[in-house]
Amino acid sequence: MSAAAINATPPVSGTTPLPASSSSAGSSAAAANAMASQQIAGNFQSFLQLLTTQLQNQNPLDPLDTNQFTQQLVEFAGVQQQLNTNDSLATLVSLQQTTEATQALAYVGQTAVVSGSTAALSNSQAVWELDVPSNSTMDVSITNSTGATVFSGTYTANAGDSQPFVWNGQGNDGTQYPDGSYTLTASAKDSSGNNVGITTSVVGVVSSVDLTQSPPMLSINGQTYTINQIKSIVANGS
Repeated sequence: MSAAAINATPPVSGTTPLPASSSSAGSSAAAANAMASQQIAGNFQSFLQLLTTQLQNQNPLDPLDTNQFTQQLVEFAGVQQQLNTNDSLATLVSLQQTTEATQALAYVGQTAVVSGSTAALSNSQAVWELDVPSNSTMDVSITNSTGATVFSGTYTANAGDSQPFVWNGQGNDGTQYPDGSYTLTASAKDSSGNNVGITTSVVGVVSSVDLTQSPPMLSINGQTYTINQIKSIVANGS
């Protein structure tokens, strides 16, 4: 973390400076693929039967028009190509799902920084990372799992990325809240009164991976995330 952490305790003066710094979905897709292939294959077989019957019963004195026969051969080749394409796509989807599962499993036990606003309070400490685009005055609100506000405060935020915001689990009235999941919401305005978008991230250990979902879902601090929500991996012990 590039900036010194701020300990979020009930404000005394009202303003504190912030330092600068393969699955059910997969099965459904596979079933749809199989059904589409069966339909195309069925039409393909019907086309072959019609073509064979037509050739067997055509009048030798009035043979099939050359252009029509050529067009039928083109249709024959097109249907066959579509069948081959569907098989190739099904193989690619299967390989992609296997790759995603393998990649997700590699994250288990790793400490990850992910885009999100819900962090775990453990041993009287919850940590978020804030990306602040410009110098601003920031209002922070923390809610528990039921949506009740347990802490709020106003801070002076300097521009910078990955600025740690640390909460010690105490409410504005001094109540010590129990360990659990808490959500941080931050809004800010610059010196001209314009809104400043604050991006929040959370840090946690990937405890498990649900491979029944597509894409696989990573469990971090009791919340689920996809691989593309991971911003970085933090070396253990750092």
